[in-house]
Amino acid sequence: MNKIEHIGIAVKSLETSNKLFASLLNTQPYKKEEVASENVNTSFFKMGESKIELLEATDPNSPIAKFIEKKGEGIHHIAYDVTDIEAEMARLEKEGFILLNEKPKKGADNKLVCFLHPKSTNGVLVELCQEITS
Repeated sequence: MNKIEHIGIAVKSLETSNKLFASLLNTQPYKKEEVASENVNTSFFKMGESKIELLEATDPNSPIAKFIEKKGEGIHHIAYDVTDIEAEMARLEKEGFILLNEKPKKGADNKLVCFLHPKSTNGVLVELCQEITS
């Protein structure tokens, strides 16, 4: 793993939260994107190499909606940048971590992603991210 790629925060309203985080971080989101496969709208803030991803559910049965219903708004996941996502998935599975995806899938911000089950990471949802280069 190369670095923390971003911290994902589940929010009820992107509009409201974008204003809050723009004020907090003194910058505007650099990207807003819908990820239909995950039933979310996202926005990204960048400060140096650090990024914050805000996630708003587009479906009441989506994982983000269920997360907010159960735990409220807040930190949803930590994403790590990797060079070779498939090799990292194989390594982590061999180490005993539970993968939530058998294969990487397209995520937000031009990334291939895979999630690790929080049961195997001390309660933290971990996302692996690899930049899509082609």
